[in-house]
Amino acid sequence: MALHVHHGLQAQADDWAVHCERTARELGAEFSCTRLGGSPAAGDSVEAWARAGRHRALHDMAVAAGADLLLLAQHRRDQAETFLLQAMRGAGSAGLAAMPRTQWRDGVCWARPWLDRPREAIQAYAEQHGLNWIEDPSNDDTRYARNRLRRLLWPDFASAEAGLAQAARWAQQADALAAEVATQDLALLATAERLDLAALSTLSPARASNALRAWLSAHTAAPASLVKRLPAEWRPGGTMSWPAPGGELHAWRDGLFWAPQSPAPAATAQLDLSRPGRYPQPAWGGTWLVESAGQGVAAARLAHLTQRGRGGAEQFQRAPASVPRSLKKACQEAGLPPWRRGGPLLFDARQCLVAVAGLGMDARAFADQEEPRLALRWLEDSALPQSEGEGGAAA
Repeated sequence: MALHVHHGLQAQADDWAVHCERTARELGAEFSCTRLGGSPAAGDSVEAWARAGRHRALHDMAVAAGADLLLLAQHRRDQAETFLLQAMRGAGSAGLAAMPRTQWRDGVCWARPWLDRPREAIQAYAEQHGLNWIEDPSNDDTRYARNRLRRLLWPDFASAEAGLAQAARWAQQADALAAEVATQDLALLATAERLDLAALSTLSPARASNALRAWLSAHTAAPASLVKRLPAEWRPGGTMSWPAPGGELHAWRDGLFWAPQSPAPAATAQLDLSRPGRYPQPAWGGTWLVESAGQGVAAARLAHLTQRGRGGAEQFQRAPASVPRSLKKACQEAGLPPWRRGGPLLFDARQCLVAVAGLGMDARAFADQEEPRLALRWLEDSALPQSEGEGGAAA
């Protein structure tokens, strides 16, 4: 099956789709075409927008056809150009590795069988067999970095193509080795939630940076400047934060933690939590889990609750035998990280505190032993499997 993506960026795009379908039919292949919708936003890269849309469309068409192998036509010169462009951006080994020969993504293997073939060999074959093709006029548009590079480089340094492609292969090996070392180090230094900064600091700078980048990659696309700054700015015992794409990184108790971007503070709401189930609160980034329990709050008391943020003067009692403490003290005693102290509070009809996200139920709200009791627990969306963070309350 031949797959074609209609980007809608060129006046001739309709003609290209017709040409591709006709050629596929002549060769006895089935044909599928997807036209991209929308357009790049103001200030966005046209190349990046087209590439993202093209990759998504090719994947979806392959899956719809029941195919798990997608063959792409990039050749050795494309690989050499990608290596150089990445080098000029200051990329590390992952970027310098350029395009992989094969890569599984979401159930589809993306393969580039011509990645070691020179462009001239492919063109000579097409000419020898009388194949027809269309030249994309945007290949001559010097507004795009790759086209400027082609015009400057290949007329005078055509022989560099093989060497640059080989450099990309060496970078692929180096990147694979770095990934192996990071896997070994993170098995000792980290969990999905926490990276041990104290232990990380005992590694050599290069090895520590490699492990840090690998751990961060599971959470955010951290810029190289942050990977460099973070170990230099962290101090043992310090509590610090760094903004990163999609959220924040927090150093606390000698560990590094990732916190997704918090939702905007939610308005006061009225809730009925008098039946067991899950009650998602998207505006707060979490879910109230209500379960039958031996120790808890009377179900009737949970029928008319007010949910709101902190006012500043609330006190929380952790256990029946303890004394009420300020929420700040209670969070510190419970070991609740600072960035997880902004969740909602629940108050009953008399405006008595019932529960605090992250701390649990206030012991003063516990019911007598003779009454049916329910337990409340707050689950952050970031700690839930996707299926647990969706849906309404279950009876």
